[in-house]
Amino acid sequence: MPLISSFYGVLIYMYFMDTRQHHTPHIHAMYQGFEAVFSIDTADLIDGKFPPKQTRLVQAWVELRREELIADWSLAIKGHAVERVEPLR
Repeated sequence: MPLISSFYGVLIYMYFMDTRQHHTPHIHAMYQGFEAVFSIDTADLIDGKFPPKQTRLVQAWVELRREELIADWSLAIKGHAVERVEPLR
């Protein structure tokens, strides 16, 4: 599970070959014991729990970095190494 970005205490991961449970391009976010899954296509929270402020940060980041995230998703589902993605500043 490669760490692809981190900002404001939020860690963003993308798993390899991760299409069974969520069937849609997504990322995994972690923050102080919270874990959640966010859709890359819509930036919606699709699983887990996350604090509201950090949810908005992740959603803004997904909106800004969607093209890079889709490119990483294409690599990850094939089991290839993914690239780091610029954090939210």
